[in-house]
Amino acid sequence: MTTSGLILLTPTSIAYTGTSATISANGSVSFSAVTALELRGVFSADYDNYTIVMWSSSTGSDIGVDAQLLSGTTPASGSNYTYQNLYANSTSIVAGRATTTSTRFAQTSSTQRSGTVGNLYGPFLAQPTAIRTLSISGLSNAFLQDNASTHSLSTSYDGMKFVPTSGSISGRIAVYGMRK
Repeated sequence: MTTSGLILLTPTSIAYTGTSATISANGSVSFSAVTALELRGVFSADYDNYTIVMWSSSTGSDIGVDAQLLSGTTPASGSNYTYQNLYANSTSIVAGRATTTSTRFAQTSSTQRSGTVGNLYGPFLAQPTAIRTLSISGLSNAFLQDNASTHSLSTSYDGMKFVPTSGSISGRIAVYGMRK
């Protein structure tokens, strides 16, 4: 009998620029004051779809965290990401669409720790990858970042790179495989 659910996955390796990043005993990755973080070897033929859970804070007030898919140590950095997003805080609501060299994964702040949940559909399969993320925080000045994106190349990827749009980020991230 097959058990349903999410399985916490341990990256085969990580790379970072900044102060520190470590893989914990259970497989999640803690990071402090990083300007780039790569999770390598987390997507495989064992799972088609994945959930990534991240909490983070930043050195800047209200910055984005962009992401690129990785094949080994090489980021997919061409203009093959298309995303649509909705951003709302206590004073405004903004919607946008872009074709870029990365996708917006999260939104975070120095005054509010944010939580982000992202679902990735088929990153290891040789087909376009779909990504859906939601970042929220309600500690003092509530905000919401809702993002849907696609990566158009039919390439197999085994990891992901995260880069804040300015400053650095600290927090913890975990990747879960969704059982087939």
